[in-house]
Amino acid sequence: MKISKPLWQAIGLGTIAGFRTMSAPAITSHILSQHHSKALESSPLNFIQSQKVATAFKLLAVTEFIGDKLPTAPDRIQAAGVVGRTLAGGLAGASVYKASGNHAYIGAILGGSAAILATFGSFYLRKSTVKVTKLMDPIIGSIEDALVVGASAGLANAA
Repeated sequence: MKISKPLWQAIGLGTIAGFRTMSAPAITSHILSQHHSKALESSPLNFIQSQKVATAFKLLAVTEFIGDKLPTAPDRIQAAGVVGRTLAGGLAGASVYKASGNHAYIGAILGGSAAILATFGSFYLRKSTVKVTKLMDPIIGSIEDALVVGASAGLANAA
C-alpha cells in the first residue's frame, strides 16, 4: 500500500494527537498493520505495522476517551500532556512519511507541530465552548471524541 497524501495525513494525524494523544498512533498502526509498507521493514518504525501494537494502541485510545471525561483528568496543556501529544503526532507523522518512501523526520516535524497547535487550539476551544453553551465539559469532550473518530476514519479511507 502506498500512503496517498503523506503531507496531509501527517498534519491530520498530528491534529488528531492534539485532541486525543493515543488516537493518532492507533489509527496509524491500524492502517499500517493492514497494509504493510516495505519502506518501514528495515526501519526502527517497523513495530508500528504489528497487529499486536495496533491492538495495544487502540486499547490505550479507548482508555483515553474514558479518562478524558473524569474530573481528575489533567489539562492537556500541562507540560506532560503537550510532550505526549507532540511525540504521538511525531510518531504518526514519521510513520506515514517513512511508509510513503519519504524522510521520517519531515513527517515527525509535521505531525509533532500539528499536535502542538491542535493541543492548545482544542483546549481553548473546548473551554470557550463549555462557557458559552453552558454544557457540561464531558458532553463537549464526547463531541471531541466523535470528531476524532470521524477524522480518523477519513484518514484511514484516504490511505
